[in-house]
Amino acid sequence: MPTTSVNDMQTTDPLKTAAQKTAAIIGAGPAGLMAAERLASQGIRVDVYDAMPSVARKFLLAGIGGMNITHSEDYDTFVSRYREAAAPLRPMLDDFGPQALRDWIHELGIETFVGTSGRVFPKDMKAAPLLRAWLQRLRQQGVTFHPRHRWTGLNPTGNGLEWQFTHPDGTTSIRPDAVVLALGGASWPKLGSDGRWSPLLEQQGVSFEAFKATNCGFEIPWSDFMRERFAGTPVKHVHLSMTTLSGGTESKTGEFIVSDYGIEGSLVYALSAPLREVMLNNPAAARLTLDWLPHTGVEQVVAKLAQPRKGMSFSNVLRKKLNLPAITNALLKECCPELDLNDHKAVAQALKAMRLPAVTATRPLDEVISCAGGVCFDAVNNDLMLSAMPGVFVAGEMLDWEAPTGGYLLTACFATGRWAGNAAARFTLRR
Repeated sequence: MPTTSVNDMQTTDPLKTAAQKTAAIIGAGPAGLMAAERLASQGIRVDVYDAMPSVARKFLLAGIGGMNITHSEDYDTFVSRYREAAAPLRPMLDDFGPQALRDWIHELGIETFVGTSGRVFPKDMKAAPLLRAWLQRLRQQGVTFHPRHRWTGLNPTGNGLEWQFTHPDGTTSIRPDAVVLALGGASWPKLGSDGRWSPLLEQQGVSFEAFKATNCGFEIPWSDFMRERFAGTPVKHVHLSMTTLSGGTESKTGEFIVSDYGIEGSLVYALSAPLREVMLNNPAAARLTLDWLPHTGVEQVVAKLAQPRKGMSFSNVLRKKLNLPAITNALLKECCPELDLNDHKAVAQALKAMRLPAVTATRPLDEVISCAGGVCFDAVNNDLMLSAMPGVFVAGEMLDWEAPTGGYLLTACFATGRWAGNAAARFTLRR
């Protein structure tokens, strides 16, 4: 294949103007595009490279069911959703948090609103209009896009690192003044986040945490009857709780789905991080406890179960007296096979604290919403610049953090992209 060299992107002369300075963004998702915007705003020439035919494909797909851009809850609570990564992410979220993100979206001409759950959406619920307006602004700033360019390697030279790409016309090598890496994690690889960048950075001495599924379904060895009869059944208005690795308790109320492989859905995703950690370290303890009636006490349940049945089957008692679906009886048999159905107190306690079977695995990375793992925070400085690679910055889901659904993932991608872009601009202009 023919080879081209873009050596004019190399800048070592400190007397060059900002317009002659160059920066490369590798990865065209929200984090990369935000970094590009910040660099271009300083008059720096910006080139964005992405392996896919078009930009922000995961962003667009995530918005098909309604683009949840951020969340309106109390800010300290918002930050706490990032768990162990809350401390390193806090400065970036302080700089560009939920309200700042909404203000930025409004500047693009897109209105937002707060839903009943506190989640924030564009008024039309779509991602495409926001992306179109943003790309128009970036092009007006002079940002150049290079689709179908996959980063494949690094070549050390006397003048610094040479970044190598393959594309349909051959190969290209560049030596920009600064690079922002925003290649995503390893979830949804068909959309570009395939994690294939990790060996390239590990070869440079960058510390890396292995990818792990989060916001994901879990496998449970259901009986054939459960799989054949109830796969795909939603379980609504319930409460799930679990004991964490440290011995604490995590719990959420909402709904989930019993699938042919186990459990999935928003309520399961909300507990996926602590449940995954227990599963990896103490598999037998990786169990969820289901409360079918979170707003009804045990004694109230006992009283309703003790009412005259008038010939009703047990399943009909659950349905008519407690407004519980057919799957409730099936799960009682699955999870509590020794339960005496005539013991009203025992049944009530089982309904209020039904221990599901231990989960055995997360679903594969290629079908989960997001993942943990990536570049460790101790591998970057406060500017998100790699200690092992001066002039190279990391943003978005490449970093080792995770968050639940609800707008937290996107907010941190925007915030880290902005932070890395601003830092890369300062670095570039000092050269």
